[in-house]
Amino acid sequence: MPVSFSALVTGAGGFVGRALARILPGSAALSLGADDWEERLAAAPLEGAVVFHLAARVHAPADRDEAAFQHDNVEKTRRLAEEAARRGARRLVFLSSIKAQADESRERALRPEDPPAPTDAYGRSKLAAERSLASAHLPIVVVRAPLVLGAGAKGNLKSLLALADSAWPLPFAGITNRRSFVQVDDLARLLMACGEHPAAPGRTLIASHPDAMSTPQLVASLRRALGRPERLFAVPPKLLESAAAAIGQGERMRPLTRSLECDPGEAVSRLGWSPRVGLEEAAQEMARAWREAHG
Repeated sequence: MPVSFSALVTGAGGFVGRALARILPGSAALSLGADDWEERLAAAPLEGAVVFHLAARVHAPADRDEAAFQHDNVEKTRRLAEEAARRGARRLVFLSSIKAQADESRERALRPEDPPAPTDAYGRSKLAAERSLASAHLPIVVVRAPLVLGAGAKGNLKSLLALADSAWPLPFAGITNRRSFVQVDDLARLLMACGEHPAAPGRTLIASHPDAMSTPQLVASLRRALGRPERLFAVPPKLLESAAAAIGQGERMRPLTRSLECDPGEAVSRLGWSPRVGLEEAAQEMARAWREAHG
């Protein structure tokens, strides 16, 4: 379907940005990572554009530099929104993170209206960036995403793929958590819907597949796609967390043992969006791309 608006994308070279660019041919790109980002912002074609703000300092377990996260994720977001409003942009779609809301879910899936309680520098900066947009004189849409599946996934998923592609038995069979994910092309379609749907401005939406996967389900799916035996055995999750904490890896282990389930109902009901790619299919796609890249 032809796009009915001009678009500008920050973070266009990233994992999600490349998927969005594929369905927004002709969109302009703005780099906010360069030293001259302010000059680039001043020269960007913002007039009448829908601005998709995807660029961010991303989460890494070892990165606790609050000032750097505040500068890259809050100050740059605020400046972009101010400049977009001043120059007559049409609306701004901000890709946030479910970590702006919480690191885990307990009794039920997280909803956009739940009180946010981020626990790390990255999550706090994404929440602060969301709040910095409240005073912008511009229609705003916020999209919170969990881990994004797809060929070329980075971060924790890349690390999990490397682990799944090993010959080692893995101690995850006793984990019964529920984790939400979204496939990268499904996320790009939601972002585009947020750029043109009349019901989107003013909303904070969660982008996730309505189903969830446990860690052993995800690892087993990856191993099957990689042509490896599942080879999972059970260790109590609390013992896994304690052992990981003892060697300074507690923050890497908790996403594998605990739940982070999201409710995408608001995006589905208000925008008519629904994921097209199943989680099993998305995991297999990711594993096939890994195998092609790593032999």
